[in-house]
Amino acid sequence: MNAIKKSSKGKKIIFPIILAAVLVGALIFTVKEYLYFKTHEVTDNAQVDADISSVVSRVGGYVQEIRFKDNQVVKAGDTLVILDDRDYKIKLQQAEAALAVARQSVNVSESAVTESRTGIATAQANIDAAKVRVWKATEDFNRYKNLYDDHAITKAQFDGAKAEKDAAEAALVVAQTQVPVVARKVSSNQQQVSATSSNIALRQADIDYAKLQLSYTVVIAPADGIVSKRNIQLGQLVQAGQPMFSIVNEKGLYVTANFKETQMEKLSIGEKVDIVVDAYPDKTIQGTVESFSGATGAKFSLLPPDNATGNFVKVVQRVPVRIKLEGTDSINLLRPGMSVKVVVHTK
Repeated sequence: MNAIKKSSKGKKIIFPIILAAVLVGALIFTVKEYLYFKTHEVTDNAQVDADISSVVSRVGGYVQEIRFKDNQVVKAGDTLVILDDRDYKIKLQQAEAALAVARQSVNVSESAVTESRTGIATAQANIDAAKVRVWKATEDFNRYKNLYDDHAITKAQFDGAKAEKDAAEAALVVAQTQVPVVARKVSSNQQQVSATSSNIALRQADIDYAKLQLSYTVVIAPADGIVSKRNIQLGQLVQAGQPMFSIVNEKGLYVTANFKETQMEKLSIGEKVDIVVDAYPDKTIQGTVESFSGATGAKFSLLPPDNATGNFVKVVQRVPVRIKLEGTDSINLLRPGMSVKVVVHTK
């Protein structure tokens, strides 16, 4: 009987002790979590991002060579794809031939200018010669007039001297009118030289453009990284602007964490961050808060929400935060798109 009473009494004592221990443990856990979240902001709405360069064809053509394999590491400037360039070489030859024709046209125009300038000298010489003839005819006319007045010569001889004088004066007028005509011809030829010279610049631009188009048939890597998402095959006809492959810049990895707007109050640039990747839960990568997005993620969506309709339901928005990764060997294991958990040590 006494043993039963002692057993019942012991049970009554153990239950309060267990309850007290549970309450103390819950209190300690609550205080610990409170203190932790007071100095930390946590989100698992985050992923690894990187700079991904989509390489597109600048010109159309058939794929002649592919000098890379899927997921191959390449360096900036490496030749990756070569397109058939025969059409572009012919266009370059046509542009060079057009430039040669334009230069020949300039030479012809310059020769015409030289010739017309020679014509000015000739016209001026004709004026001088006409003036001499006018002077001589005038002197002869004066002498014949004196002789005629003295009745030493006949009327026919006097009329001949007068006709010679009139003819010489008329020839001078004609010679003088030729100078402006030749001068206008020189000006016209000079304008022709200017026009053909500008055509040379145009043809040179055509050559530069043809060379540029020809250079685009050799596709090089725009940055260091891993070639992925190949969309071309040998012999395939690609069009200008068609995506051919992408290059993932593995040196430019970062984390985009979408924090709730209610968490943004404690966040600031430069704070330390612990990053746990779902693929490697035993590894913790260090980082720092680098920048905040200019708007919430919803504003950049294809169909952003519009609360002007009156059917308003308040939803906590998320703000993308860019986190810079610190240089560790674990970064080489990351790939864009991997899910991560982010813990920011707030000040």
